[in-house]
Amino acid sequence: MTSHDPGGRPRRCLVVGGGASGLAAALSLCDAAEGLRESGRPIEVELLEASQRLGGAIETVRVGDYLVERGPDMFITDKAAATDLCCSLGLESQLIATDPQFRGSLVLRNGRPLPVPEGFGLLGTPRIRAVMGSSIFSWSGKLRMAMEPCVGRRSEQEEESVAAFVRRRMGREALERLVQPLVGGIYTGDPERLSLEATLPRFVEMEREHGSLWRGLRSSGGAGHESTRGARYGLFASLEGGLGELVCRAADSLESRCRIRLNTRVKSIERISAGEEFGVELESGESTRADAVVLAVPCQVAAGLSAGLSSGLATQLGGIETASSVVVISGHRLDQVDHALDAYGLVVPRIEDRRVLAVSFASRKLAGRAAEGRVLLRTFLGGVLQPELLDCDDQELGALVGEELESLLGVRGEPEMLEVVRHQELMPQYTLGHLQRIAEIERLSREVSGLALAGNFFRGVGLPDCISSGQAAAERVLEVG
Repeated sequence: MTSHDPGGRPRRCLVVGGGASGLAAALSLCDAAEGLRESGRPIEVELLEASQRLGGAIETVRVGDYLVERGPDMFITDKAAATDLCCSLGLESQLIATDPQFRGSLVLRNGRPLPVPEGFGLLGTPRIRAVMGSSIFSWSGKLRMAMEPCVGRRSEQEEESVAAFVRRRMGREALERLVQPLVGGIYTGDPERLSLEATLPRFVEMEREHGSLWRGLRSSGGAGHESTRGARYGLFASLEGGLGELVCRAADSLESRCRIRLNTRVKSIERISAGEEFGVELESGESTRADAVVLAVPCQVAAGLSAGLSSGLATQLGGIETASSVVVISGHRLDQVDHALDAYGLVVPRIEDRRVLAVSFASRKLAGRAAEGRVLLRTFLGGVLQPELLDCDDQELGALVGEELESLLGVRGEPEMLEVVRHQELMPQYTLGHLQRIAEIERLSREVSGLALAGNFFRGVGLPDCISSGQAAAERVLEVG
């Protein structure tokens, strides 16, 4: 790698975006810089963030008796990146698992919250008896699901949607009454359009290897997620003080090694004709230069910023569909709630014709989120299936959620606290053809020497995926010679 010019100027690496991916990229670059400095190949790292804080969607605040996560509140542990980053930043003792006392989820059926069958993952279960005893499905639906091992492998090579796969292997009821709300809750999307290979590739491999989801899940010992790391912290984990602790610790680690500029929005990036440098213009009118750039911003923002470097890359990035969502966070006294809330949350199928997608019982999942005698709820709305709700103002959304919580869970009276958080166009939709588009994005970005992209629009939307994406982007710009 060429790290400085003949005059001894350090190689300047610019990270645009201070969310999880950008922080991970900056940390990786700073770690590499320490080793290269000793060999006389210095690197300077600078992080530009358009907003007034770091963390992107991650934001933890204390509101009275409640610890509120305005973005994600936990991460899956079978993907090592998030757990490893926490440990490397000295947060290992702060890692907490979900509370086993309330393990399980609910799904709405004919207006009533019912338990999701034990062991049911996103697309299936190794425990057929649990399905047969569930009142979520009719007897014909149960028999159709029980016949799943008899369904042959798919011979066609064409890409398949999540919905088509579930209907083919388990029937219509499995899709409409359970899989759609479970998968839709993660991607705020429509399973009819989501690519199975892009969103849940392990089920493609499961069918190919075992010929059956039931057999595949049984061979993997359950839901197919557990690992050594997962067994220690549980399938999901968080931090005792919220995921904002990860952002704070990352910022502390970067403070002496990286220049961080908040409220600094990039207007354009172009290649400077004389040499391999990038010319970066800020909206403030200031300009700067860089030898390498990591774009760790939402895909639509990345499309605009890459237009001056590669029109093809900008077109491909701009072609990724995105969805907006709303989270209404409310705190209640337990004596205001009729339902026992004996689960981690409730998902709502589209066929129920309700105005919410899901309700997370945040303080049931994770300790320390609400004071004794209180409960913290996070209600999700919007997405691809409810775009009209994004036009409602905060007061309307608060009232709407209040009505739904009363109907679904018997939540009475005014909440002790209420916040409405909007995530505008932040959730990429892994629709059919997504992996082909990503392959083309990766090819085109490699043609722009010194440029790398990172974010949730590649091959995973969770926190570990975003962290891995940022680390991989840092590796790519460091490889440039």
